[in-house]
Amino acid sequence: MYETLEILREGGVATLWMNRPEVHNAFNEQLIAELTQACKALDADDHVRVVVLAGRGKSFSAGADLHWMKRAAGASVEENLEDARKLAAMLRTLAEMRKPTIARVHGAALGGGMGLASACDICIAGEGAVFATSEVKFGIIPSAISPYVIRAIGARQAHRYFQTAERIPARRAFDLGLAHEAVAADALDGTVAEVVAALLQGGPRAQAAAKDLIRAVADRPVSDGVVEDTARRIATLRATPEAKEGLAAFLEKRPAAWVSTQS
Repeated sequence: MYETLEILREGGVATLWMNRPEVHNAFNEQLIAELTQACKALDADDHVRVVVLAGRGKSFSAGADLHWMKRAAGASVEENLEDARKLAAMLRTLAEMRKPTIARVHGAALGGGMGLASACDICIAGEGAVFATSEVKFGIIPSAISPYVIRAIGARQAHRYFQTAERIPARRAFDLGLAHEAVAADALDGTVAEVVAALLQGGPRAQAAAKDLIRAVADRPVSDGVVEDTARRIATLRATPEAKEGLAAFLEKRPAAWVSTQS
């Protein structure tokens, strides 16, 4: 179905492998289009509970494909705008998936690769992983990825790294808040599996609502409108079959229905 991607499913977990190892999973038009399509398809699949984004070969993703960049340099402003819109749409599709998403990062996560890691809900980095917003070295800016990178590391740190294009090792990425975990390379898959197992314990509707809650509340003052909105959100969820099942499972000391279906 895809030429630049491979999707492996195990229970409720779909691992979305970028599969251009010969170019370190660099972006081109096809990879951008296929990532967009795959994220939409997985988000619509009720059998999928968690999506893990990963890269085949030596790197997670080294950013933009050099051949793609060369073509862009010779293209018109309108053609470049169309390409930029597609990249931005892909990142937004990933970031706004209803399902929990995990970036499994090893090797290089540069430019757009750092954008992918930032757009995922959770980022697990192996020792040896390196991040960078390297765009200024090419005379451009990390524009499409900026909403997600700034959300991850904050505006103050972005002022440094957007301008210096310095390489950010896994441990520093953890300190910045970009990576939730920075682990030994041989512990990467085990750590991802632990986080996946924790995610599978949660109610799918509740997790989607939690993501929407963060978007609604983050960086906003605690106003009357915010307080009312949060009250309405919890009141609405309490009346759902999922919430009733979750409470019943807790009281009866048994796994909730959504947990048992993943075994």
